[in-house]
Amino acid sequence: MPTTMNPYLNFDGNTEEAMKFYADVLGGKLDLMRFSDGGMPHPPEAKNRVMHATLMTDSITLMASDTQPGQPVVKGNQVHISLNFSDKNEQTRVWERLSAGANVTMPLGDQFWGRFGMLTDRYGIQWMLNHQAPKK
Repeated sequence: MPTTMNPYLNFDGNTEEAMKFYADVLGGKLDLMRFSDGGMPHPPEAKNRVMHATLMTDSITLMASDTQPGQPVVKGNQVHISLNFSDKNEQTRVWERLSAGANVTMPLGDQFWGRFGMLTDRYGIQWMLNHQAPKK
């Protein structure tokens, strides 16, 4: 599978509402995972916030999440470009190039679902690089 690219939206506690609206408008299937469903540490007040949402239609993939409490969304700056890699070596190559002169917000590293990193490049564009671990 080749590398894919899609927008990734951030909200401050209303991801579920927004994504249900987009699903109603665009159609497709919506999947939601709350912070309490995942394997990442979170404060108790974040348990019902959305850790990851995916809306998929035949031709659109839209992803989103709520921020952690105390990390407000800055309107106009809540969109990331998400690159989803099938090849870890390609993910590493792109990460090394994009991270030159960038502000790394989450270093590229292993997570419970695969390998992931976040950065803002030297031009102010926010990127998320994801490699899904093969299902066992």
